[in-house]
Amino acid sequence: MIRKLLLVGAMCLAPESMTSVLAQVPADPNNPNETIPDAMTQPAYGEPINTEAAKTVAAAAIAEAKKRNWNGLCVAIVGPTGDLVYFEKQDNCQYGSIAISQHKARAAARFRRPTVVFERLMGKGQFYSYMATLDDITASRGGNPLIVGGKVVGAIGVSGGTGSQDDVVWQAGAAAVK
Repeated sequence: MIRKLLLVGAMCLAPESMTSVLAQVPADPNNPNETIPDAMTQPAYGEPINTEAAKTVAAAAIAEAKKRNWNGLCVAIVGPTGDLVYFEKQDNCQYGSIAISQHKARAAARFRRPTVVFERLMGKGQFYSYMATLDDITASRGGNPLIVGGKVVGAIGVSGGTGSQDDVVWQAGAAAVK
């Protein structure tokens, strides 16, 4: 009986003793994430890219790779939700790049920003380490939203080369949709 009373007493005191633990953490003036922006400026989502437009984007990207004698890239085109619309790969593409190109495109569409943004933020140090906890992030360049009329209609993801090669190829693809 005494055990039960002690247990009940401890359970009643636990919430009171936890209030100091759950108190608000003071702002860190060195953390750039503590600054509250005046506005949000993400582009709106538009009508999803259709298959024919996605094929045009991929063809332009692959043409750029061929022009530079690069053989080993994968190109994924997704709609605004990050779901695959079209995929194309070169014959010498490494198997790992198939999924990576799709992941880059999905992250760029869902977060409405190029994946190089995540790469650069994670390189800034401790105040951006939270990026690794966000669902579906990839911090590797090569993914970029496709924007038509100021709205995100999808995204392109390229993988298989160096980051700079992936960048050059997605840029050629994205230029075809404008």
